[in-house]
Amino acid sequence: QLQASGGGLVQAGGSLRLSCAASGRTRNIRTMGWFRQAPGKEREFVAAINWSSRNQYYADSVKGRFTISRDGAKIAITLQMNNLKPEDTAVYYCATHRGGSYNYSESYDYWGQGTQVTVSS
Repeated sequence: QLQASGGGLVQAGGSLRLSCAASGRTRNIRTMGWFRQAPGKEREFVAAINWSSRNQYYADSVKGRFTISRDGAKIAITLQMNNLKPEDTAVYYCATHRGGSYNYSESYDYWGQGTQVTVSS
């Protein structure tokens, strides 16, 4: 089970920090990621992090503004979002990776409930 939190309303240029904690069957988690879905659009990849190597992967649209990190003490990830833009407005989902390309939603199996991020201009 994945529990996401931290969304909200912020003005353009502001920052938000999202968190996602996993519980239950977490032993086989190797990579976790964030996706987002804006109204009327398909779900798109945002970022992912490998648990052991800590390698990070980002969509071009968020590089340099967003940072994904892991909490070593527990199975949890965060997404620090800086310099937010109105086009970042979406529901953000965390998910666990099961295999395949990191930027495809089909590569992920378990999903959190989503948290709304709204950026006003």
